Amino acid sequence: MTIRVMLVDDQVLLRTGFRMVLAAQPDMEVVAEAGDGVAALETLRATRVDVILMDVRMPNLDGVETTRRICADGTAEDAPKVLILTTFDLDEYAFSALKAGASGFMLKDVPPDELLGAIRAVHSGDAVVAPSTTRRLLDRFTPMLPSAAPQEGRPELRRLTEREREVLLLVAQGLSNGEIAARLVLSEATVKTHVGRILTKLELRDRVQAVVLAYETGLVRAGGGAS
Repeated sequence: MTIRVMLVDDQVLLRTGFRMVLAAQPDMEVVAEAGDGVAALETLRATRVDVILMDVRMPNLDGVETTRRICADGTAEDAPKVLILTTFDLDEYAFSALKAGASGFMLKDVPPDELLGAIRAVHSGDAVVAPSTTRRLLDRFTPMLPSAAPQEGRPELRRLTEREREVLLLVAQGLSNGEIAARLVLSEATVKTHVGRILTKLELRDRVQAVVLAYETGLVRAGGGAS
């Protein structure tokens, strides 16, 4: 199955570089490009896309608002997945995009093999960024967010069993399924099942959204520690 990719970035040279990398892959095809959010939304009305590589800082309509509109439109089955392109200097934009519904983020200088792996992971519905990278992003600027309400006061977390809360805590601390399995002495398949149930109970899109919720509810603090 060919993964249909759209490139959304106002830097033509950057789009050209990504297009060259993706064109060399037998399972990927760049089906559309856009230089800003307005053009991207217009293109999506007529073009079927599986994964979007989205810049955050663009003229007319930035990547955060564009992502919000994309993720709010369509069903979970047919809506394209969004990978945010960012730099360490713009982490706050990436976090806003994750809250808006993006499935993950990549640095603009990401090695080609990591970019390709992320696109494939997003398309298959698996984790879309390295957990350690997600943790570093959140740890960097979570202190700039308003203080979260105490977790005991958040009804979302009461839906979880004690084991599920334990798994969510480890997910938010940046551990992969394999690492969580080793920590809790479980099989990786069991951990994956727990993560799936967490997403269902909390009505979340994916693993990244679970991490965001864990930070916002105060389940973990900036720095990766438990509250």
